Amino acid sequence: MTAPSRRPAAAATVVSAAAATAVAALLLWLAGAAPWDAAKTMVEGAFGSADKIAATLLVWAPLVLASAGLVVTFAAGMWNIGVEGQIAAGAVAAAFIAREAPGPPWAVIPLTIVAGAVGGGLWAMLAGALRTKGNVNEIFGGLGLDFVALGLTTYLVIGPWAREGTASTSGTDIFRDEALLPTTTMFGAEAPLLAALLALAAAAAVYLLLRGTMFGLRLKAVGKNPRSSHLLGIPNDRYVMGAFALGGALAGVAGTVQATGFHHKLVPAVSGGYGFLGILVVLLAGLSARAIAPIALFFVAVSAGSTLLELRLGLDSAFGGVLQSVIVLFVMFGAALALRRRRPPASGSEP
Repeated sequence: MTAPSRRPAAAATVVSAAAATAVAALLLWLAGAAPWDAAKTMVEGAFGSADKIAATLLVWAPLVLASAGLVVTFAAGMWNIGVEGQIAAGAVAAAFIAREAPGPPWAVIPLTIVAGAVGGGLWAMLAGALRTKGNVNEIFGGLGLDFVALGLTTYLVIGPWAREGTASTSGTDIFRDEALLPTTTMFGAEAPLLAALLALAAAAAVYLLLRGTMFGLRLKAVGKNPRSSHLLGIPNDRYVMGAFALGGALAGVAGTVQATGFHHKLVPAVSGGYGFLGILVVLLAGLSARAIAPIALFFVAVSAGSTLLELRLGLDSAFGGVLQSVIVLFVMFGAALALRRRRPPASGSEP
């Protein structure tokens, strides 16, 4: 996209965001709450103390990791709806290492991260193989694999890895301390610094990969026009599989953070919905890795801060989800409108 063509899209995004903010403020006013008070309450709920900031970062990190993986697969023109299953597969692989691998933290923790990446990458490659070898649409293949991964996770939790003396869906036994993702004391709170660094590194790596490497250039060529890229000698299927492997690996690391950093055990709903939420983050970011970190932080802040709405202002905590939905709707509408205006008129149409 050239610089002149970026301006309408940017203007549409600004106008859409302003309209969404106005509508959100109207909804708050109709609900009996002052918009400014609601905004301050949500900010305080997400960032009001060192402990709250640490909790927000712990939710933000896996969302950024999943979103970074989605940017890669979207660049290849693939709708990787199976990212929920890839997070779960990564969490299962990390949980296996956390349960079975002996050794000190400096040895076990890197193994859990690598295992999560391998588990998520291999699970994503199943969807890629269904797409490239079986001509199964990646949406259907990914959704099917989501159910399989979540079913496998539940089976492990209540079956082979069940807590001693009971089979409960509340999760497995807590992992031993040596396998837990470490935290760093900052301003009196235990902050998930390693998880946050992994997320930032993933977003930066994907940005550089797609912007400054031959692999990224060819991957985007495959995504934009697979027929032309094939005629130019690019092995489309190989690049699609590579995109799934890399995207799934990042989602698998998100699963590691969930299992060893957040829950400290394997639970059935370990994916936390971050795969589907990551799709919204990436769409709002315009499929750009550069914007996913701040947009993900906004989503997490609204979700975390909305818990105070009911306590302080008498609003249901689900109102935060309503605000998120309004913003997504308006921004997507503005992006579609900008895209329509950029399209040249069809031949033979009236001026």
